[in-house]
Amino acid sequence: MKKPPTRSNKAAPSYSIGLDYGTESARALLVDTRTGEELTTCVFSYPTGTRGVILSKDPNLARQNPADYLLAAEFLLKRTLSLARRNIKGFTPTQIVGIGVDTTGSTPLPVDANGRALGMNPKFAKDPAAMAWLWKDHTSTREAREITEMAREHRPHMIARCGNTYSSEWFFSKILHCARTSPRVFAAAHLWVECADWIPAILTGTEHPDRLRIGVCAAGHKAMFAHEWQGYPDAEFLSMLDPGLGALHARLRDRALTIDQSVGGLSAEWAERTGLPAGIPIAAGAFDAHLGAIGSGIEPGTLVKIIGTSTCDIAVAPHPDRFPEIPGLCGIVDGSVLPKMLGFEAGQSAVGDIFNWFVDVMKPRGGTHEALSKEAAKIAPGASGLVALDWNNGNRTVLVDQLLTGLLIGQTLYTTPAEVYRALIEATAFGAFTIINRFEEFGVKIDRIINCGGIAEKNPLVMQVYADVTNRTMDVSRSAQTCALGAAIAGAVVGGAHASVAQAQRAMTGVKPRPFRPNPRAHAVYAELYPLYRAIHDAFGTPAPAALNHVMKRLIEIRARTR
Repeated sequence: MKKPPTRSNKAAPSYSIGLDYGTESARALLVDTRTGEELTTCVFSYPTGTRGVILSKDPNLARQNPADYLLAAEFLLKRTLSLARRNIKGFTPTQIVGIGVDTTGSTPLPVDANGRALGMNPKFAKDPAAMAWLWKDHTSTREAREITEMAREHRPHMIARCGNTYSSEWFFSKILHCARTSPRVFAAAHLWVECADWIPAILTGTEHPDRLRIGVCAAGHKAMFAHEWQGYPDAEFLSMLDPGLGALHARLRDRALTIDQSVGGLSAEWAERTGLPAGIPIAAGAFDAHLGAIGSGIEPGTLVKIIGTSTCDIAVAPHPDRFPEIPGLCGIVDGSVLPKMLGFEAGQSAVGDIFNWFVDVMKPRGGTHEALSKEAAKIAPGASGLVALDWNNGNRTVLVDQLLTGLLIGQTLYTTPAEVYRALIEATAFGAFTIINRFEEFGVKIDRIINCGGIAEKNPLVMQVYADVTNRTMDVSRSAQTCALGAAIAGAVVGGAHASVAQAQRAMTGVKPRPFRPNPRAHAVYAELYPLYRAIHDAFGTPAPAALNHVMKRLIEIRARTR
């Protein structure tokens, strides 16, 4: 689709909207395309399930009702217009030049031959398999192992692009599990579509499988898609896994878009439903973390950490002479973040969720995040005598194993809740450091780290511990809503307010004035503790046996000295 002409910054005000679909709710952000000023924001909590998530007796199951996504879109777009008319002098809807969309992922949903979500069909309304399979659904661990083994043997070049291990969180694992456990839904599904692709398609009236346009972000990172091999894994390979998957291949798209490309204009139906003008360009959808990196100002040499219930770590690099292969990453995809650059994704399956588990489930004395953080900040590094593994929801990077679990070593009869809370923070910092080291071990230089998300915004102790563990300065994004801001940047580019994503970033992003700098004395202690973390990390997470009899004794030595 041809882009509209670029607008000058001296032109009349123009705005873009970012729609950010999270795990429990969705939000809309209206942004001034000239400055990045965030003018209005509103939130819609999904009404179905527990905090928007459909659960079951199986703790690995997590689904969402696709109808909630449409309710969110209508409410948020109408509310954005209402707030804009109230708060912006001279505002008119025609000043909105574009809309971008980000979602969780991999969150695929089955659709019928017209692109309608099966979960919205009364025949399937109570069937969790017909719903959207949320990113943190881990019911397909067996299928993920099968895909990994099959790909390593028959398509090693494809599996190498996603760290040489396929995850239960991803597209084909979930579809294969549906084929095995819910054949009725699998048979009724004409196609499976990522949430990040389905919502822009709905808004533009292009959801019919013959008209559907997909983004390279979701396809590349979660479904082994690459234009070099004509899209998704070939029908022969998919048939080795299941004949139904092989048959599905013919209906999958073979081209994918970057976020500076539009999937179409807002349809007349959605213009009538929301009050927006028809035809507003809608950018190709992408995952929340990747657009959060855009909204944080990512560029080569910068690692963006999106820290929330889990984390995603995003980096970019110019095209090298040889395509890199980095074990344990969630994907290396051409154009998945910045167009015409390689996008790298890593992350941790639980960070904020671990802190919430300790507060909400274990219910420690004085058990609020604020109180525990205040007490934990008084504890010197190493003084607790504790070390933990950050695997309460499995390991996303570098081990890619969702069947790993958390661990705490060193507790005594005198261990306090604040000491445990700090040890859990330190464990997530050690996990983050492991990811940074993996990037640099394989030639992706990290010169700067920008953090964003709720924890980066609200918990200075976490940021300081991360700085001390990694011995790197931690910047925090200026925006508290970087995912929505990144989506709005995509909207600004497809709407012609900026000629490129990089140009839009320069105008619309920044960092807070206060960075978190490493404390040399604290880092010296963490330099002793990190090898102990790696000892238990490798002993429990890899096949190589390792003696652990030294870990507890070294923790006691460090505890005695630091106290």
